[in-house]
Amino acid sequence: MDLGTRPTAEEIKATLGLEPHPTCGFVAETYRSPLKIPADALPEAYDEGDRPYGSALYFLVAPGAQIVMHRIRSDQLYHHYLGDPLEVLMLYPDGTGAVAVVGTDLAAGERPQLFVPGGTFHTSHLAPGGEGYALLASTEWPGVEPPDVEHGDIEALMKAYPDFRYKIRAFTG
Repeated sequence: MDLGTRPTAEEIKATLGLEPHPTCGFVAETYRSPLKIPADALPEAYDEGDRPYGSALYFLVAPGAQIVMHRIRSDQLYHHYLGDPLEVLMLYPDGTGAVAVVGTDLAAGERPQLFVPGGTFHTSHLAPGGEGYALLASTEWPGVEPPDVEHGDIEALMKAYPDFRYKIRAFTG
């Protein structure tokens, strides 16, 4: 990969070992704390055992490999590294929602980090007019285990978030 030019999505996948993922485009976990929070010290929502203190992963969003509507129990922080801005639709547990743009153009209102509170349904797509991908990372605490991920029922979410039904449809097709 030539460091003087923007790498392609294929080069990024090969370099970082990214693999297809059911919720987040292409993913490679980069960190999982060896330290564990005991199940009895976690909130009730974490009912399937211990959790690592934290976890982190790279993810690549590209056409045909988007983030699908889902939520995780843990708080997470997105970090934008390369490529196009990512528009993120968040549906908060209190019935409100928001769209945020995570990217590197600070003058355009983008921010390189985005906080997604635990229990927030979210999905994303590449901002219009881009070149075709966004490379980000996500850090989570406590660390995420498979039972912590729930896919969203689009029809049920449109009923539960009527003020966002058009945004939900726009983001999920």
